[in-house]
Amino acid sequence: MSRTSVALEDEEDEEKQRCPAGASPPHFTCHDTPHSLPERLNLEPSLSAMETSPSPSSNGTNLLSLPWEIVTQIASHLPAQCVINVLPQVCQTLGRLGEDRLAWQLRAQKLAGPAASFPVGPKEDFDWSKACLEMEQLIGCWAGHENQAERQEEAAGGVNSENLVEMQLDVDLNGAAGAGEENVQVQSQNVSDSPHLIESSSTSSPLEHIILPSGHIADVNCVLLLGGEEAVCASGSRDRNVNLWDLREGPRGKLMHTLAGRGTISTHRGWVWCLASSGPLLVSGSFDSTIRLWDLEAGGAERGLIQCKAAVLCLSCERDTVLAGSHDQKLSIFDTRAADPLVKSLRLHSDAVLCLVSDDQYILSGSKDQTVALFDRRAGKLLQKVQLRSYLLSLSCSGQEVWAGDNRGLVHTFSLHNSSLTPVSQFNVHRSLVTGVHCSPGALYTCSSDRTIKVHLPCAPPKTLCTLHHQAGVNGLSVEGGMLAIASGDMNVEVWRPRC
Repeated sequence: MSRTSVALEDEEDEEKQRCPAGASPPHFTCHDTPHSLPERLNLEPSLSAMETSPSPSSNGTNLLSLPWEIVTQIASHLPAQCVINVLPQVCQTLGRLGEDRLAWQLRAQKLAGPAASFPVGPKEDFDWSKACLEMEQLIGCWAGHENQAERQEEAAGGVNSENLVEMQLDVDLNGAAGAGEENVQVQSQNVSDSPHLIESSSTSSPLEHIILPSGHIADVNCVLLLGGEEAVCASGSRDRNVNLWDLREGPRGKLMHTLAGRGTISTHRGWVWCLASSGPLLVSGSFDSTIRLWDLEAGGAERGLIQCKAAVLCLSCERDTVLAGSHDQKLSIFDTRAADPLVKSLRLHSDAVLCLVSDDQYILSGSKDQTVALFDRRAGKLLQKVQLRSYLLSLSCSGQEVWAGDNRGLVHTFSLHNSSLTPVSQFNVHRSLVTGVHCSPGALYTCSSDRTIKVHLPCAPPKTLCTLHHQAGVNGLSVEGGMLAIASGDMNVEVWRPRC
């Protein structure tokens, strides 16, 4: 055997030791630690790696010796979580990859698809990196997570569910003004006979689906995830009660207790229709024309009572300020610290106020009069009213982008920019009332009385990742930290949460 062949065989043996047969080439994941990435990227732990300029290393094999355009292209194949959280800890140079606005825009467009428009609102001051991170997490959790249970829509017995829900809403709202204790009829039903969404229990799913133990004896109208380390969920029902749930306790959560006012055996004397919170303050609104305040830090103790003049249909809460929309066409602002809490009562609509969102500058409200009103809190004046062909039941705002659901199954988008509310588009998403909407830079959730919950990327048109089919109408939803909770007409609260 010649010396040349022996030398070649020796080199092959060394190569096999470095990369065993069948081994795949190195790849990077968002789980790589800052200490493991330099070795896998062949980054030398030298001073040159800590420089802010992508200059080549002495041996010419460093990743940073490549043209910056190639490094950027390589980073585009890494998960957004890795680019945002891991690469900045490797070195300052790689940390600059997360500051490339154009790279995030290209990534977002690739996720949304070439035919989609993203974002639907103004691009100015849009958080592209957060949007990409949320979109990738949403796709990882929900893409293909379709409900495997039979829809059983024929069980309705030929009744038009859309017309039935419309009639029910009219009955609910028209009777709201007098829905006191004497007018409330609890619709009791055997929970075991109530069909609900059936989900696969496979542990391979990135999401865990739980149905909270029976705690209500009538339709659940609203649900609110309170977030934080406590992982508490609140639910309000037509049984006149608000329940607090501990989602960490056991595989299905645990009922902590039912909130009760002083001298009463139930939370309210009428249907509980809406919930809101800010820090330790939980607020519940009811058809009994009251708003009750609860202290979560004190175990849900009653903190106060605000008497209104009509049924409370929607709430927003910011620190010590509560905003309420009611059946008497008013939008009221309350200071929970004052002996006389009413600060201002606004009449922006000619019919019941059904939904609202607010921040430090604006109040946005939707009414059964088919208008959306934009009110400037700082200037104390109505800025704009937009006339629609339907009325809104749900509103959600993310930055300068507004998403809303109406009574015809349409989802509307608006741009909120320079004190102006501009309709952008509307999409056929559901077949009946859109009872809940939640949007963020990279996620959109909707639910409807058509018995579906849908998860989308918030582009135009929305890119639906998953449709969950329920056996009853879905009355509302809440989203917090990747966790989704729904309130349903079969007296249940259901939660989907990422597996630990």
